[in-house]
Amino acid sequence: MTQKGRIRVALVGAGGWGYQHARVFAARDDVELCAVAGRTEARTKARAEQFGLRAYLDIDDMLAAEKPDLVSLSLPNRGHYEPTLQVIRAGYPLLVEKPLVFDLSEAQTLLSEAEKRDLFFAINFNHRYAKPVQLAKAAIDAGQLGELVFATWRFGGEGGWGGHPQANLIETQCHGFDMLEHLCGPIASLAAEMTDMTGVGFSTMALSLKFANGAVGSLVGSYDSSYAYPETHRLEINGTDGRILIDDTVKRYRFHRAGEETGEVWEAGYFNDLDREFHRTFDRYLEKMLDAFKRDAEPPVHARAGYRALALAWAAIESHESGRRVSGIVCV
Repeated sequence: MTQKGRIRVALVGAGGWGYQHARVFAARDDVELCAVAGRTEARTKARAEQFGLRAYLDIDDMLAAEKPDLVSLSLPNRGHYEPTLQVIRAGYPLLVEKPLVFDLSEAQTLLSEAEKRDLFFAINFNHRYAKPVQLAKAAIDAGQLGELVFATWRFGGEGGWGGHPQANLIETQCHGFDMLEHLCGPIASLAAEMTDMTGVGFSTMALSLKFANGAVGSLVGSYDSSYAYPETHRLEINGTDGRILIDDTVKRYRFHRAGEETGEVWEAGYFNDLDREFHRTFDRYLEKMLDAFKRDAEPPVHARAGYRALALAWAAIESHESGRRVSGIVCV
């Protein structure tokens, strides 16, 4: 911490979503954003100049010179492992982006190395902090839906090959796995169908889910669709006493009690840009994360959630390849 009690934060990553990291940290009075490390000189210098930071092309050089309290990493999806391990082994608390990694053994190594050093290790599943999701969580926890019976998640848009045949499942539908378990509890088993008909890996999949509490569910994900479509994302949770619908993560929340045609609807008001904009879910997440960091508490979303989402993704891959339902999915 600085003499003024501000958290000294250094960034790793000068790309598109890395801008959101810089934006949110730089806007906070309790943070001193000091430096950014990137892979290319031009982009890293541009980001540093944009936010008044010092620029580095080597993570170790940045850590040695800046000695931050917290390191925030936002890198290309396939490039998470080595830089994250580098920061952990240097002994710095950290926030990482999803997916944690693509390989389960690498994920286990990261968790184990962080645990040995008793490090604060957070992952950014910011969808949890959308206003409709928070309303849904509160309603479920209050028992307004009764016993949960089924849940459906659909999320699809444009995507690319990304160098991995299961890119959509691992790097995008991790949000679906995390959200469904956040709201409905652990997934006990699953069965998967996938298609590679468009030639860019298994870019569309449909999963059948069974929750530990007895409810069932489905997950449909795709990179063969478009984020421009209305209702790109939809989540439905149905219980014995009511139903919740969430449209496009931040757009709308709806709740109906069983048997009633009149329901409750939330949508952001005219001046409520904070809850209307998807990127602002990161602002709300960071508020909770930094509060936990200051209190020396566990992150509100620990990196273990990233391992769990990855384990579910690999269970889906196993199901698709074997043609069988997979159960006993590991949880750390």
